[in-house]
Amino acid sequence: MRRFENETVLVTGAGGGMGVSHVRAFHAEGAAVVIGDRNVERGARLAAELGERALVVPLDVTDEEQWAAAVASAEERFGPVSVLVNNAGVPQAAATVEQTGVAAWRRLMDINVTGQFLGIRAVTPSMRRGGGGAIVNIASSMGNTATPYFAAYTTSKWALRGLTRTAALELGRDGIRVNSIHPGAVSTPFITEPAAPGLDPITDSYSPEPFAIPRVGQPEDVTRLVLFVASDDASYATGSEFVLDGGLLLGPALKHEPEAP
Repeated sequence: MRRFENETVLVTGAGGGMGVSHVRAFHAEGAAVVIGDRNVERGARLAAELGERALVVPLDVTDEEQWAAAVASAEERFGPVSVLVNNAGVPQAAATVEQTGVAAWRRLMDINVTGQFLGIRAVTPSMRRGGGGAIVNIASSMGNTATPYFAAYTTSKWALRGLTRTAALELGRDGIRVNSIHPGAVSTPFITEPAAPGLDPITDSYSPEPFAIPRVGQPEDVTRLVLFVASDDASYATGSEFVLDGGLLLGPALKHEPEAP
């Protein structure tokens, strides 16, 4: 039996980047997938590709009313939400703290933190009605360290650690597990395209060569971990942080020295 047979999975930011990979994988594992995205047209294309067990809903994660409507639509079409993947997020244009505008700061917090907070709030009653569930918050390896020029983004991802752990304590006895995944550099428009007009993409200056696994991650790398964390295979994990960064946080790896002939 497929891991998510007869379950309802809601993914945010589902029409692009890692979200598409997550949606396709949950669908392949038997789930009914709810594609939450601000860009309804691209979400609709994905839903049309997947067929009857896919539903697109307009979802700006900062909007409480759209969250309520998304959960209601999911329940009406497929039943209570079993899994929420809080995937939506935005990058930051590089700037020092002194140079970071208040509007840019608030936008990062609204989407990257408040958006996930609202998602947890919105799905919790539905999950209770269904007897439990799993919430997976997508954070970042930058939430485990300090990164110059990215104070807003780094702070938003640190904040998700506290949100995840607190929600895990509050919801555990309802059968709802809450965990976070902290990807490193993953090949999506997040790093392959400029964060703002006139800027260089992160991939222009980032090289994975010094690290233990010397490659950039792929969306499918993250998806496989998302499916594990959301599944019954991880039924004893809650409030946990899963770092997936190829060893980036460990620092430069010992270089392999070929044996002398």
